Amino acid sequence: METLASSETISVTSPVSLRQLYAFEADGRDRIDKIFQQARNIQPSIEALTAKERIEYVMKIKDYVIANRESLIDRIVAETGKSRFDAFTSEIFEICDVIEIFKKKALGLLKDQKVPTPLVLMGKKSYVIPQPLGVILVITPWNYPLYQTMIPSIFAFLAGNAVVVKPSEVTPLRGVVEEILEKSGFLKDAIQIVYGGKETGSMLIDSRPDKIHFTGSCATGRKIMEHASRYLIPVDLELGGKDASIVFDDVDIDRTANGILWGAFTTAGQSCTSIERLYVHQSIYDKLLNEIVRLTQQLKTVSSEDDLQKTNVDVGAVTASFQLRIIEEHVRDAIEKGAEILCGGKRIEGTQTFMPTVLVNVNHSMKIMTEETFGPVLPIMPFQTEEEVIRWANDSPYGLGGSVWSKDLKRADRVARAMKTGNVSINSHMITEANPHLPFGGVKESGFGRYKGDFSIWTFCNMKSVLVDKQSSMIEAHWYPFSPTKYKLLNTILDSLFVRSKKWLNVLQTAMQLDKIGRKEKY
Repeated sequence: METLASSETISVTSPVSLRQLYAFEADGRDRIDKIFQQARNIQPSIEALTAKERIEYVMKIKDYVIANRESLIDRIVAETGKSRFDAFTSEIFEICDVIEIFKKKALGLLKDQKVPTPLVLMGKKSYVIPQPLGVILVITPWNYPLYQTMIPSIFAFLAGNAVVVKPSEVTPLRGVVEEILEKSGFLKDAIQIVYGGKETGSMLIDSRPDKIHFTGSCATGRKIMEHASRYLIPVDLELGGKDASIVFDDVDIDRTANGILWGAFTTAGQSCTSIERLYVHQSIYDKLLNEIVRLTQQLKTVSSEDDLQKTNVDVGAVTASFQLRIIEEHVRDAIEKGAEILCGGKRIEGTQTFMPTVLVNVNHSMKIMTEETFGPVLPIMPFQTEEEVIRWANDSPYGLGGSVWSKDLKRADRVARAMKTGNVSINSHMITEANPHLPFGGVKESGFGRYKGDFSIWTFCNMKSVLVDKQSSMIEAHWYPFSPTKYKLLNTILDSLFVRSKKWLNVLQTAMQLDKIGRKEKY
């Protein structure tokens, strides 16, 4: 492979002050080759560790994150522009929570998984061995730069793999993860970081990792899948969303309004499972709308870098300049088509902070209701019937998450089941992500593959099926030679096992007869 130096220069800018924080040259072919060689060299040592030994390494990371939480938050908020509270809850706390749960859960997931063996295979036993794939490439997004780097990498490591991570060039947190790994005493070279943009990402895929775990936009996900297909590299794609939230007429207005507000504006709406569409029952539409607008107008937003140190600021800045342009375009398109801004609707001058925005008079002809906005904008539509709102909620190319709000839990469950998504919260939003025992992933253009839950480890494993038989003189009934007697007995077994009107006539006796024939009829 030709040795190239990357031509990419990465510039990291404050979303709040717009000043350059730092710049550097992206990693090139030589360093990527070295990183992958080190990963392949260390992987057998990782695989040789017991599950408890891997878990103990991961616990070192948790201990370091807890001890250094404030300095880590400083770096996160500087590059993302998110509020300090958001950085604490969605990155620091979540990292610790996941690790704490999986220090026990991983032990069970990494054991051989026993499975039943049917009667027709009596005398045999079956199990599944979770084995590592090799080297995992993790490509992370810019909205949760520490969490989305550490957690997939930790899961892949727990499964016995070496990991290469490419953070987003928008929020690379350069040097932060390396410091965590080194100073915590984590296993050297088990998780390594490569920095760069599109060119670097392409070279990483050309290095042929054993699996790619990508979190990001649909457009980039398609390119990664296309590139990976040249080498038949399996991929997990955690892509975008256009989450719908449905509010029925029997809710507590105060609680629901506060929950909707957080679901729409946390991390400045820059979560793939943020509320991007709100449907409210016509009978409470005005009442809930008024409360949402009132609460939105009270939110404190980041307007200077000093605000990044405050713990009473609610909504941060839009991290990426290109995303801010999309948000402004969606709002402009909605206004041109008849929507009305009730509050917000513009950025704070000299920053990338977009004021929390509530839009009404919206419909599905507008980009704000059909395309991923990924910002602090909440468009609200009234609905009349359950059937109508389910149809609207499913009228999207995306299918990541959603929420249903109602005191009638049977109705909420019914609607949640009808929503074509990978995740649904009832009487809350985005809360499925707070439970590490639940799998996470989407359908339709929101991607495929599942992550967290049992899949957190197994998605990075070769789940190898094993069936064990005894070594004896017996010839299996379905082996050669075939005979009319065998055929007749097999028909008896089929009828006994599978015909509804039959009962288990003499299946055991018939199976024993086949066993007897197997011992006699040999070539």
